[in-house]
Amino acid sequence: MSRTARSGPPPTPAPKPEPPHRSRGGGWLLTAITLLILGAIVVPAFWTPSAPSMTYTEFLAEVDAGHVESVSIDDTGAVDGMRRGGAGFTSRVPTALEPAGLEAKLREKKVAITATKASGSLLSGLLGYLPFFLLLGFLLWAGMRAQKTAGGGLGMTGFGRAKAKIIEAQRPTTRFADIAGYEGVKQEIGEIIDFLRDPARYAAAGAKGPRGVIMVGPPGTGKTLFARAVAGEASVPFLSITGSAFVEMFVGVGASRVRDLFEEARTRAPSIIFIDEIDAVGGRRGTGGGLGGHDEREQTLNQLLAEMDGFDQSSGVVVLAATNRPETLDGALLRPGRFDRQVTVPLPNQAERAAILATHIDGKHLAPDVDLGIVARGTPGFSGADLANLVNEAAINAVRDDRTTLTAADLAAARDRVLLGRRDSSNALLPEERRSVAVHESGHALVAALCEHADPVAKVTILPAGMALGATEQLPEAERHLYRESHLTDLLAIRLGGRAAELVVFGETSTGAANDLAGATALAAKMVTEFGMSPALGPVGYGSGSGSGSGERPELLGRPYSEQTQRAVDEEIARLVRAAQDRAADLLRRHRRALDALAGQLQEHETVDGGVVLAVLRDEPATVDSRPGSHPVVASQVR
Repeated sequence: MSRTARSGPPPTPAPKPEPPHRSRGGGWLLTAITLLILGAIVVPAFWTPSAPSMTYTEFLAEVDAGHVESVSIDDTGAVDGMRRGGAGFTSRVPTALEPAGLEAKLREKKVAITATKASGSLLSGLLGYLPFFLLLGFLLWAGMRAQKTAGGGLGMTGFGRAKAKIIEAQRPTTRFADIAGYEGVKQEIGEIIDFLRDPARYAAAGAKGPRGVIMVGPPGTGKTLFARAVAGEASVPFLSITGSAFVEMFVGVGASRVRDLFEEARTRAPSIIFIDEIDAVGGRRGTGGGLGGHDEREQTLNQLLAEMDGFDQSSGVVVLAATNRPETLDGALLRPGRFDRQVTVPLPNQAERAAILATHIDGKHLAPDVDLGIVARGTPGFSGADLANLVNEAAINAVRDDRTTLTAADLAAARDRVLLGRRDSSNALLPEERRSVAVHESGHALVAALCEHADPVAKVTILPAGMALGATEQLPEAERHLYRESHLTDLLAIRLGGRAAELVVFGETSTGAANDLAGATALAAKMVTEFGMSPALGPVGYGSGSGSGSGERPELLGRPYSEQTQRAVDEEIARLVRAAQDRAADLLRRHRRALDALAGQLQEHETVDGGVVLAVLRDEPATVDSRPGSHPVVASQVR
């Protein structure tokens, strides 16, 4: 793990006024007003005092006694009356009986009579307003939810707010020193921090700080980790958001969120905006085929282009972005003035893998037989995330055995688990299958040992793991960046060594060579069409037609060469594959004794190391070392 030297503590930034705080009380105010209105309607109905009720017989008796002063009768027979002493009462006239003489009796007793129309009950009135209440409740819920998810605003107005996480300078703990390797990436990205801390230093030399830096690299190489380190190193606010957070189903919302994001950044300037997976919003325009769903994404991208090229350079806002699909980005987004720099974050090399492993091993107990250099040699093509997963799988393997110390066997098993899949002991092979797999893997191993330009064989196994019934693994002596034709020719022979061994021993092949054939054919196709290694076609590169940059789907584009050329390509691929198989078969026929001996060792011990392969070739007594102390590269898999 490498650390970045610092000349001294960063200067303390000048205090800045707090950004204007957005009011969050609008939604609660609307809720309070609604509750008051409902209370004004409902509460008086419940608080109205009710008069005592009497039966119709009691009502007639009161009338005959002259105690009733006035009555109000509606069309349903409900009676609201008033006694002469001022006390009220209620009763009901049996309208079904059509009582006769009631009106005459009331006139005789000089009772004031009032006729009214019946009104609905409180319950029926509330049920009538129920749809209105439901609609109002839904609007209130949607407003509060939009306010919560969009970061504030008045009810539904928060729907267009940017969903950025604002990280202040005191919160992040990740630093550049916590990232192993990648010194060049640290230097380029670190200049952003220097510019934000001391812009006068750049102005004195007539240099302008970068407006934007985009990090490009395969998945798992640590682009987001670099962004967290920038947030930790910089003493400025850090606004983090993903590209997919801009785009919604409503046209215009994404553009509104872009405006709000940059407005927020300006109020907190100097600041950094980090857009992760920018390809979700920054894809090429005009490739949607006329579908309406692309209007929102293109409007969002247009607003992003305008904001990046429009804000003042002195505002101190820098945009940092990350993607693993740079070929899909719009050209206007990548031009200088928006993203001034494109920083490539590649897969780590061997030294960087060793440093990354040391970072992930920190805090764990290692056995003396663990050599991180060997682990790094055996993991070419692994990203930082893959290495973290490798160490975690090794720790899990140690826990299964009730240990807290990680051994070389744990790391070897973890590597096989990542590359081949879980090893299932219940997946037992039939006796004839076991011998066939042993012969197949022996063919791979012996051809690899006999080829001059091949990597050394490290381990051969016939234990099933995942979809593979066996594996021959090689450990590269050095990490290559260029491959000569002789090396590729040897690699073709190694891939077809298992199939050739079956032909030599059994006189026929099996389905176990399907994966080998697919890999050999793909390699031969690249040698013919991309590397110009075919004498018949000459030094001509035949592209696939998918890299035109037009945004069209590759399957809709025709091949960039004729049918006659395609026939010649197919014939050259078949020639290379056939020649590799013939070469492998010839080598195994000349070393048939070693082939039978190695197959017997595999049937007996299931797993042998590279020393056994060399021993059977020298016709020496082989000593099987079952300790898995190497972490090689898989050269072939039998399926």
